[in-house]
Amino acid sequence: MVVLNKIYTKTGDDGETALGNGARVAKHSMRVTAYGTVDELNAIVGLARLHTDGELDANMSRIQNDLFDLGADLCRPDIEKDAESEYPPLRIVGSQVDRLESEIDAMNAKLEPLRSFILPGGSPLSAHMHQCRTVARRAERLTVELATMESVNPDAVKYLNRLSDWFFVAARVANDDGKADVLWVPGANR
Repeated sequence: MVVLNKIYTKTGDDGETALGNGARVAKHSMRVTAYGTVDELNAIVGLARLHTDGELDANMSRIQNDLFDLGADLCRPDIEKDAESEYPPLRIVGSQVDRLESEIDAMNAKLEPLRSFILPGGSPLSAHMHQCRTVARRAERLTVELATMESVNPDAVKYLNRLSDWFFVAARVANDDGKADVLWVPGANR
């Protein structure tokens, strides 16, 4: 159980922060940058949810919870030592990736195939979903870069990859099931 009774601790005043295993690292470390971007994405999902309801909102609520799981995963290095831990760290698992794929397939089933690239926009919800998509891609790139330096849960990378796809399809759903998508017209302003 987390108890936060004091918000500022002053322990980060020297430019370092603690990871989930207690190790102190620079706040600009790649690991902190990766999970910080996941946190940024979660905040943007919260903004997008201001425009949702029903099943889409329920799915996005699950995604927000998954993003906290992902942040917990990324802030805990040394995945190869998980089995030795007295308290195994929280990790993204394959079933979370599978759920995203299932939701993508369900949303995509009612959309016409794309015959052009689309521009971010249309409805306010769709615009927010595209912002979620691009920040998810950035979080994925940073996590992949982190994986070249340190151990990273492969399911975390897969989750971020599917999540950006999820937001792309959800953005189309938010544009009247793709009927109000804003199509790219190559060279239109030459």
